[in-house]
Amino acid sequence: MSMWFAVLHVLGILSLSCCTFGSELNVPKPISCGTRAVDLPDTRQIVLCPANCTLWSLSVFGSGVYASISSICGAAIHRGIISLSGGPVEVHGLQGRTNYLSSYAHGVQSQSLSQWSSSFTVARAISLPLEVSSQTSSSATVASGAAKKPVKKPVKKPPPTTANRDCPVDMALLLDSSYNIGQRRFILQKNFVSKLATMLKVGTPGPHVGVVQTSETPRTEFYLTNYTTAKDVTFAIKEIPYIGGNTNTGKAILHTVRNFFNPDFGVRRGYPRVIVVFVDGWPSDNVEEASILARESGINVFFVSVAKPSPEEMGLVNDQDFMRKAVCKDNEFFTFTMPSWFGTNKFVKPLAHKLCSIDQMLCSKTCYNSVNLGFLIDGSSSVGDGNFRLVLDLLVSIARNFDISDIGSRIGAIQFTYDQRMEFNFNDHITKDNALRALQNIPYMSGGTATGDAINFAVRSLFKPHSSSNRKYLIIITDGQSYDDVRGPAMAAQRDGITVFTVGVAWAPMEDLKAMASEPKESHVFFTREFTGLAQFQQPIVRGICRDFTEFN
Repeated sequence: MSMWFAVLHVLGILSLSCCTFGSELNVPKPISCGTRAVDLPDTRQIVLCPANCTLWSLSVFGSGVYASISSICGAAIHRGIISLSGGPVEVHGLQGRTNYLSSYAHGVQSQSLSQWSSSFTVARAISLPLEVSSQTSSSATVASGAAKKPVKKPVKKPPPTTANRDCPVDMALLLDSSYNIGQRRFILQKNFVSKLATMLKVGTPGPHVGVVQTSETPRTEFYLTNYTTAKDVTFAIKEIPYIGGNTNTGKAILHTVRNFFNPDFGVRRGYPRVIVVFVDGWPSDNVEEASILARESGINVFFVSVAKPSPEEMGLVNDQDFMRKAVCKDNEFFTFTMPSWFGTNKFVKPLAHKLCSIDQMLCSKTCYNSVNLGFLIDGSSSVGDGNFRLVLDLLVSIARNFDISDIGSRIGAIQFTYDQRMEFNFNDHITKDNALRALQNIPYMSGGTATGDAINFAVRSLFKPHSSSNRKYLIIITDGQSYDDVRGPAMAAQRDGITVFTVGVAWAPMEDLKAMASEPKESHVFFTREFTGLAQFQQPIVRGICRDFTEFN
């Protein structure tokens, strides 16, 4: 371990009696191979793992986010932060969670765990340069012998960089680390990205930045809240190692959507989410499927192409439309090209400007976070209480797919017989748990069936009083013939911008279901003979809402 102390001493991580730091740093705390995160006194701390930890003896629970009963050094090896040679690791404490996932990486098999009370992530401990202050100690010693008073050289510090409040985005930078870019251009890419982070003015409450490497297998280098100043981000980027391998860009986008943009890793509620993909040449895999998932998840994908393929090389490219398919929208705003990694300073500012133009980030609003769903529920006598519960189960399963919140999607519910009863409106329950609970607990009415009057009531009392930019959807569930006209009220609702889905059960006439539903009828009308068959409609209805939302936008 003495070797690591010598290295850390040179890098400036250990405090020197002759100097003080310009910024406060934690001295790495030596720990054993088996030390757990729960054993640390602080939620954020730099530790020093020893060399030659026995891999099979390291208990690790989780992947990326680890349960705090995990070995810190084991988690750091599993993440690729350190090797068996040991080294410094930065530990970030997090809240507890459920469903810690198992995986095998770098010789360590992590285990799954259903739940734990606290969590942590690990990151590389970056080495900041020493800044000598004008205050020095006369007791400094020199290894070669007698004490010698150092020369006082005050260093003028640059003014602190403040966060850019006009750029409130959460951003993942996907660096190309493939064989195609090579180690030399990889270093040039890191230099460019470091300048970009400085231009963006990373920090709270401005942009937060994390980095994922694209190669054979994607690897998260650090998350959004690991480093929250441009200076720290720059030093962290400098230490990212080159990997090599194929340019599996699609796999990296998929990894980022599923694993990076997670509240556990510091994703901020209501902030636009951005993926910036850097590719030297062209991707080795298909990007379309991953990019569709990114768009549906509300993530804006930007594509930065460097040294794009020449006409002679196009025959080697799997999908020649990869840039058009990868981005949020094929309108030139989300693409950016540079001829090479040399002389890129002039491109830093225009790219930073694009990444902060949040008013043009069309993918921030999605079918999941920008809709108002109104449920019009038949409570007539022919339904019965038991079947009514099956109806509510379907509606709850549909609503569970959406991001219900005060700044996201909303749901409201009306039950009807001959009369109508507002169960709750779009403003009554603005948290997902409360909204789902209210939906599940609606009491059954019993009575006749007047669906046309119920549609008029929904438009008048549910949708019109709630002014919102969210897309409007009405899902009608009925099991029989209405005693009044349904076509006129449904057409009026659609003229008011409400998309209508109809779900019929048992004796509900197909003619009425089609008359009420929006076009095309075949994707907005659903029918089953039995109430037990309702569950099959959950995914088709959700997909239909998203398809309609995407086409409208």
